[in-house]
This record gives sequence, C-alpha cells and structure tokens, in this order.
Amino acid sequence: NKRKIHVVQGLVNDVFNKEILAKLSEINPKLAIGHVRYATAGSKGVENAQPLVVKVKDTTIALAHNGNLVNSEVIREDLLNQGITFKTTVDTEVIINLIARHYVSKSLEDSIIETTKVIKGSYSLVIMTKDKLIGLRDPYGIRPLCIGQFPNGSYVLASESCTLDTIGAKFVRDVKKGEIVTIDANGLTSKIYNDSCKQHTCIFEYVYFARPDSTIDDINVYLSRVKQGEILYREHPLKADMVIPSPDSGVHAAMGYSNASGIPYGCWLLKNRYIARTFIKPTQELRERDVHIKLNPLSVNIKGKDLILIDDSVVRGTTTMYLVRALKKAGAKKVNVLLASPMVKWPCHLGIDTANKDELIAANYSLEEIREKIGADYLGFISIKGLIESCNN
Repeated sequence: NKRKIHVVQGLVNDVFNKEILAKLSEINPKLAIGHVRYATAGSKGVENAQPLVVKVKDTTIALAHNGNLVNSEVIREDLLNQGITFKTTVDTEVIINLIARHYVSKSLEDSIIETTKVIKGSYSLVIMTKDKLIGLRDPYGIRPLCIGQFPNGSYVLASESCTLDTIGAKFVRDVKKGEIVTIDANGLTSKIYNDSCKQHTCIFEYVYFARPDSTIDDINVYLSRVKQGEILYREHPLKADMVIPSPDSGVHAAMGYSNASGIPYGCWLLKNRYIARTFIKPTQELRERDVHIKLNPLSVNIKGKDLILIDDSVVRGTTTMYLVRALKKAGAKKVNVLLASPMVKWPCHLGIDTANKDELIAANYSLEEIREKIGADYLGFISIKGLIESCNN
C-alpha cells in the first residue's frame, strides 16, 4: 500500500519530467491520478493541491476533484464539530472526509454514493486505491469526464477527450451524469447511482473552458465555437475590413463570423504564450499587469481599418478594454467588439471563478456603458438562444 505524491507549482512538463515519472512508476506502475489545480474554492497555494490522500482501514484513498460544492462550508462545520481536522481550505477535502467516514462500515463504491447524497454542486471525481480507479460525475453532469482505452486494453479517465489523443488512447465514451465507473484488474464496471436529474453540462465549457479539439457529451467544442461566430453574424451583421480574434479564445468564433459574412479573417495580435490566462489570475492587479505583456498588435496590418474583434466573453472587461485601446493606438479606424457568449451578469458557484458580483462588468453597467468603458465603437453579445443553438451540432 505504498504511495507517492508529487506536488509542485509550475508547468506540467516541468513538474512531471522523465525522472519524476520514473520514480512515481516505481511505487505503482499500473495506477495513478493527477490534477492541474485551478482554484475556485479555497486559496491557490500549493498546500491545497490535489490529489488529496487519506488512510482508512489500512487502505489509502487518493481523490482529485473538478468542480465546486455549494454546501461545503456547512458540511465542513459539521465535520469539525465531530472532531475531524482539516489540512486544506478546499471543498475536495470535505468530499474525501465524507467518503472516509462512510468507508469504515461500507464498501468504497457505496461510501462514495452515500457521499453524493450529501454534497451539492458540480463534481467530476477520480478516486484511486492500491488496486482500483473510480470515476464519477454529479447527477447533472455539469463538469466533464470521459473514458479512454489504450491498445493493450487498460483504461484511462480524463476531463477532456483531447487528452486521449495525445497519449495514444482511444475515446470510449463520456461518463454519464450520475454514473460511477470502477476500473480494476477485472476491467471496467459501471453503475448509475442517481438518474433523477436532467443533463445540464456547463455551456461555458463550449465557450471557453474546454479545448477546441475536445468533444463533450457528443457536442464538438470546435464546431460549437465556429457556429457561435456564424450566429453572431446573423444577430449582428456588421460591415468591416477585417475580422480578428482575441487570441486564442476568440479564434474559432471569428472564423465562423468571417465565413458567414465574407469579411476577411486576420490574426493581427501576437500573443506571448508564456503568460497564463489572465481570467484565472487571483487579483485584478495581476490580471491587468499580465494582459499588457500578453498581447501586442501588428500596427502595419491594422492602421486605417475598420475591425471586428471577436472574443469568447467579457467577464471583468480587463482584456477587452486593453485590446481595444491597443488596436486604436496601433491605428485602427474602428474597433467593433462581438462576444460569443451572452452578458455575464451573475456569479457562478459551480466551478467558474466569478464568485463576486462586483467583479462582473455586465452586472454593474448597461450595454452602452460597457461599450464606452471598453472604448469600442460597437458592442454586441450573442443571445442566450443563439448560444444554445450553437451547441446543436
């Protein structure tokens, strides 16, 4: 029942180099789980990194979680009153402590199912012991999780199907809403633990979160984003010299707009690929600092032109405001801004880091006020109906 955990801040390729992977394989060459932390609950320090590990009944359990619980604080307080201590501030520790408490008298799978009766919110989980790997999605299927298989017959679970392509595994299927799957020496077994809810995959996966080369719940992300651009043209048929994307989040919607409108598509913003997504920076100061060194316009291709700038969304407005200013400084005659998602007016508590309504520009300003604030000549958002339509591919 030996275990090895490796947690370091940094890029995945640097953190998990060949030497580290070789050492981890010595402990257990057949089973492993991993997690790339993007905190939506708890602080962003390395102490909250996953997977989390507990030992119960001479068994070590490791768990990694994608999503966000809405009742974690209430459960945490209850567990604290029962004498259970916490080492982190993340809701994942609430989940693993609940599983451990039930595991004293139940099987691991039953312990997990009992835990799902208490926790509320979004969650895709991968859980590992010394001889089995378990995966499940919440009853609504809000966050993605899929099953892949290698040529030798072994299985892999991943949050996005594009991962399977890069490691030589074949996509088998998505884990269903309310489903728990167990992978062990006997292969894969499945059980629907809750079939009482309708499917509610987070639509922001198709707008921003997921990679375009992924397919989630039979909906292709790339096709959805191209269609968002086509629908944007139908809803906002502007005239301009060029359609340009906000790299990289607006690329495929801009392609769709260009195809539908006949307006030439151009990539005229150079991106520093070593700057992480400004959306997930922990403070506004860091977001504003990084966006200034993240993107730089090519003025030779912009000067004197009417542009349509397409991005996936406006959440806080930081990046869009900078882009419009940079494009006009580079000589653009007009900058019309179109967004491939509707106005984000309310915070999300199910896995998107926008818990404070004060941070949402659309929650505090009208359409015209947002347009003036970001400096655009025209501002338009895809409709809710149009966004839903874009996911019917």
